[in-house]
Amino acid sequence: MNIDIFLAFMGFAFVTSITPGPNKLVLLASGVNFGLGRSIPHMLGISMGHALMIFLVGLGLAGIFHSWPPAMTAQKLASVAYMLWLAWKIAHAAAPGGGTTAALPFSFLQAAAR
Repeated sequence: MNIDIFLAFMGFAFVTSITPGPNKLVLLASGVNFGLGRSIPHMLGISMGHALMIFLVGLGLAGIFHSWPPAMTAQKLASVAYMLWLAWKIAHAAAPGGGTTAALPFSFLQAAAR
């Protein structure tokens, strides 16, 4: 492997692991609401999900998209469908208030999939 590519890849992995983002904010809220012990599966899920993403990029997932363009189209369509589903859920969510449902922290798999 070319050392320049490896260094660029390691830089990407490092920066994406320390950059503040929505996962870290949700994890902060989980820690405040549920405590450290109950938020550990969430924390581990985020870490493993990030590691999986880096692993797939390292395997050359982009090469699949270059060699077979329909895969990129499928990914774009799935992404748009997911964003529309999220928008639908937000648009039809109940107003914040004194709900009676018991909140639970994210599980390992829920956090890894984020």
